[in-house]
Amino acid sequence: MPTLKRLAFAAFALTSTSAFAADALPDAIAAPGESVVLSVHAEGAQVYECKAGADGKLAWTFREPIATLLNEGKTIGRHYAGPNWEHADGSAVVGKVVGNAPGASAADIAWLKLEVASRRGSGVLTPVTTVQRINTHGGKLEGACDKAGEFKSVPYSAEYVFLKKG
Repeated sequence: MPTLKRLAFAAFALTSTSAFAADALPDAIAAPGESVVLSVHAEGAQVYECKAGADGKLAWTFREPIATLLNEGKTIGRHYAGPNWEHADGSAVVGKVVGNAPGASAADIAWLKLEVASRRGSGVLTPVTTVQRINTHGGKLEGACDKAGEFKSVPYSAEYVFLKKG
């Protein structure tokens, strides 16, 4: 019986932690009424390009993310320009930013809420309607750029939470 009690407590602790984490998200990226389909860790880089702005001055502009999606330390997909998330089972979604909140430090890219704009394939990501990027670390590029067309990448990590309505 003690083992059963421990299992019940562990299950309660896990569900309580998940509920607390969801409640702790900033309103701008919260997704009330949606349930988690998949949560993954991402490791990669944010790629920037040196371009002339409307004022003619050179500045770094975000170009694209390039990241590996990991679950329990194993590669299960990738994240790239679009923004696209592609699972190893062939299912994929493209998102459109609908909310953001600041990262934990000035060096961290923003937390995001993305609405799924399109999907392809059939698999784990098929029912996904919302993607959250949370717990970001790194990814911001600071400083001036000197040469138009130059690229720089900044390492980052994040958690991506894939949600569905209901």
